[in-house]
Amino acid sequence: MKKIFIPIIAIAISTLTSCNGEKKEALAESPAIVVKVSGASQNDNSPFVSASGKIEAENSANISTRMMGYVTKVHVTVGQRVNAGQTLVSINNSDLLAKKAQVDASILQATAGYNNAKKDYDRFSNLFKQQSASQKELDDMTARYEMAKAGLEGAKQMRNEVLAQFNYSNITAPFSGVVTNTFVKEGDMANPGMPLVSVEGASKLQVTAMVSENDINAIKKGMPVKVLVKSSNKNLTGKVSELSTSATNTGGQYLVKIDLDKTDSSILSGMFVNVQFPVENQANTTANDMLLIPLTALVKQGQLTGVYTIGTENVAILRWLRIGKTFGTQVEVLSGLSANEQYIVSAEGKLFNGAKVSVQ
Repeated sequence: MKKIFIPIIAIAISTLTSCNGEKKEALAESPAIVVKVSGASQNDNSPFVSASGKIEAENSANISTRMMGYVTKVHVTVGQRVNAGQTLVSINNSDLLAKKAQVDASILQATAGYNNAKKDYDRFSNLFKQQSASQKELDDMTARYEMAKAGLEGAKQMRNEVLAQFNYSNITAPFSGVVTNTFVKEGDMANPGMPLVSVEGASKLQVTAMVSENDINAIKKGMPVKVLVKSSNKNLTGKVSELSTSATNTGGQYLVKIDLDKTDSSILSGMFVNVQFPVENQANTTANDMLLIPLTALVKQGQLTGVYTIGTENVAILRWLRIGKTFGTQVEVLSGLSANEQYIVSAEGKLFNGAKVSVQ
């Protein structure tokens, strides 16, 4: 049996050696992949602090009502532009109409009583001047007149209250903007404080960002900043308009608001952005020691991130990296690549570990 297996093993080893040799020869004979390289460099620009944020409208409101009633009509749809004062939602107001009729009747009654009391007061005033009426009679007529006057004024104020409630039966837009959401439909019951329609002002957008306690001291109000829209890689500019000095209710993060200078129709509320704040005091940052490479040069395999470098004999070597914060289109390299070390930026073919390359 041993004489049978020895030749088979020898044949297998010989075949495997032959295949490896042919593979190496085929790899050696394959044409080199043309690549472009760049040297990893340290950031020589002004230092900056980076933070993630979100675009939102400067004016936004969830509009509700103070009265209870059935929704009779929703006049707008999501995405519709509205003007200030435009009717958004109508609520059944039959009970208000009945109450208004009662108030109008009470005003008529109070007006009649007031006119009668005023005539009696004027008459007794003249009689008192002619010494034909006593002081007691004049005082009684004066009190009656003042009571009638107060009753009429109270009835008028009740009418103003009812008229004010009519404003909550026809909900209008507080400012010009875009309808972003409708929370009710026809037939729903509207309750006091329940949101009915959400409106955002479309004229001006701003960015809200959360900054850590290590970086907040480097940010000042009025500071110009750069904003990168993550979904479209568009660069915007703005200025810090608000700066919170407390992180009690934000989990150790400080709220910063930025007014954007110019935007176009492609910039929408809710988009995520990356904000770069220039730092005035360089002692508070280590940005000059930061090693940055383009995001497009990274290679990702599962949870690993790396970059192709140039090895001896012009072969591509995949180097795994540990990366840090993202700054616009660049990412910080914490370890795995040294300063001024060359790496492959782009290739005219599919790269793999050990592939022959030709530097363009």
